Amino acid sequence: MVKNRIIRVGIKMRKALGMIETRGLIASIEAADAMVKAADVTLVRQEKVDAALVTILVEGDVSAVQAAIEVGRETANRFGAVVSYLVIPHPDVETMELIKKSNPVSNTDDIDMDKKEI
Repeated sequence: MVKNRIIRVGIKMRKALGMIETRGLIASIEAADAMVKAADVTLVRQEKVDAALVTILVEGDVSAVQAAIEVGRETANRFGAVVSYLVIPHPDVETMELIKKSNPVSNTDDIDMDKKEI
């Protein structure tokens, strides 16, 4: 009986995950700043999808993530840059592991521009 209670508590305490995809780095930074100032959320990562698309991921309680995403959307929309957004309440553990295992944005200092692969 105690074991079932622990499992239920663990499920309730899982955080929500929120994402905003913007066109342009400046809009994503502005949105991220607004989100963390507006609600009790933590920035998980910034993912550069391609040359222009940037995704910001935040986590926290469901209501905080929903509020943060709304503020982030409004902020990024000032630049006309919101491509899409999503809130996943209580994501599965494997979903969170997948996101946290993704390669972080690489630092250009690590790239040797003189070497070319053929």
